[in-house]
Amino acid sequence: MFVVSKLLSAITQPLFWLALWWALALLMLTRWRRPALGMLWGGLLVLGLLGFQALPDALLRPLESRYPVPAAVVVEQQVGVIVLGGAVGHPDSFVAHGQVPLGEAAERMTVPVGLMRQHPRLELVFSGGEGRLLVTGVTESQLAQAFYQQQGLDMARVRLENGSRTTRENAQKVAKMLGERCQQPWLLVTSAWHMPRSMVEFEAVGCQVTPYPVDFRTGDDTSLTEYSLAYSLVRWQVALHEWLGLLVYGLTR
Repeated sequence: MFVVSKLLSAITQPLFWLALWWALALLMLTRWRRPALGMLWGGLLVLGLLGFQALPDALLRPLESRYPVPAAVVVEQQVGVIVLGGAVGHPDSFVAHGQVPLGEAAERMTVPVGLMRQHPRLELVFSGGEGRLLVTGVTESQLAQAFYQQQGLDMARVRLENGSRTTRENAQKVAKMLGERCQQPWLLVTSAWHMPRSMVEFEAVGCQVTPYPVDFRTGDDTSLTEYSLAYSLVRWQVALHEWLGLLVYGLTR
């Protein structure tokens, strides 16, 4: 499953398929010039259209709107917070400078800190190993430990799971770590677009989790005038990766 997830990261990038399309067109250019030129221009047109943010947002919005943020009264009924990794950047900068690099999903890390301060009885379980094909020797849990220490959290309330590399492994290893306590009420914190797949996996291992989505990428609607090729390409990859991940996880459960 880990290798499959890494392959999904490649094939869900629109530029990957455009590069293959253009490479095929170039191979055809000397023998079938007119069709090849049409493919080259067509690929350029598709590249331009990919920059309209409303298109990938239309794929992300159904995922993000599936679970609402729970009310404070619901949070008070929980025993703790399960936080899924995926919010930290490459550890090289941490090794060099001692500061934990947070990526675009930074709310996965920051929101639980606020919850822990507002609700002193909550525990925190962070789940994240090293999800890279080329390992660096630094796990997400190590970065999370440094981040929570820097934020002044009571580390006696924090537990770290450092062996998981995929969402399925997050659920399996957290369930094993908590044992019967996984059947107590826990908040599950991850990106809103990632929550549908995460909920299914944690429920499959018998954990009682209440979704607490963070890192929302969309609002109620997206104006057609919103255009950024670089920004939209990232959203395309997130949306396609998650929808394809839901399909693969459903077929392999």
